[in-house]
Amino acid sequence: MTMERIIRIIAGSFILLSVSLGLLHSPWWFAFTAFVGFNLLISGLTNFCPMEVILKKVGINSCTCNKETDNAE
Repeated sequence: MTMERIIRIIAGSFILLSVSLGLLHSPWWFAFTAFVGFNLLISGLTNFCPMEVILKKVGINSCTCNKETDNAE
């Protein structure tokens, strides 16, 4: 499994979990949903993702196909 796929799974899980907790427990959990959304926005605009840094330290490899397309732009 590639890093990009893992990041999408983690982000989606965090959003679903925090929305569920926001509806069932406390509206303050929606702040975590906003934090994840903000990180996704920043990642899309700057190509920097904090979760990517963490996963690299754990030893997860990035998809090589994205490196080739990123260099073409």
